[in-house]
Amino acid sequence: MNDKFLYLTKIGIDTYQQAVVFMRKDCHVCRAEGFNAMTRVQVCTDKKTITATLITVSEDFLSHQQAGLSDIAWSMLEAEEGDVVQFSHAPAVDSMSSVRGKLYGEAFTANSAENIVKDINSGSYSDVQLAAFVAACADDRLSLEETIYLTQAMVNSGQRFTWPQERVLDKHCVGGGPGNRTTPIVTAIIAANGLVMPKTSSRAITSPAGTADTMETMTTVTLSFDKMRYVVEHHGACLAWGG
Repeated sequence: MNDKFLYLTKIGIDTYQQAVVFMRKDCHVCRAEGFNAMTRVQVCTDKKTITATLITVSEDFLSHQQAGLSDIAWSMLEAEEGDVVQFSHAPAVDSMSSVRGKLYGEAFTANSAENIVKDINSGSYSDVQLAAFVAACADDRLSLEETIYLTQAMVNSGQRFTWPQERVLDKHCVGGGPGNRTTPIVTAIIAANGLVMPKTSSRAITSPAGTADTMETMTTVTLSFDKMRYVVEHHGACLAWGG
């Protein structure tokens, strides 16, 4: 083991879905690696490796031998208190070359779309890189072929359900309308008529609560893959957070 390690401690900071690591800016790892605030770093235990954004601190809630993780980073790393963790600069994200190419008019291919989605799904993209990807795709910049490539890459990136029924239904809404809660009503009607609707919904992006936020006041919406399958098999439908 090299000397670029610290001991993990849980500090209970919620950064939503962005993995963040906290270190003293004057600790030996920051000095040796030349880490600064907002540096993308690779965080490794003997079990897993993730990429996280560094926040440097100067207060004494962290010692010079400790590193803290945000809640989502702690979960992603499957960390335990006192784990030894090693740090290095995050490797370059090769698929960003395709994003840059798209910004200058070069079309996505099936392969480049697959690599982009894979890197985004693994957490390799920073917020700035994600913004660049969104900008590259915005304002009707995607052809039909590129839309198909990206959609297929997204399908390939996660777990997939298979249902035996001939028809599996869905309902889509653009969202963002305060007080507009048709999804729970429609889903209940569909299930009551013996049809299947494994419905996922989003949380709020802007000020109005998302459908998943509203449903969470009445029931659990954060369902595992197996739990979602169980609910649909037994009740014909679900309404789960899609995140």
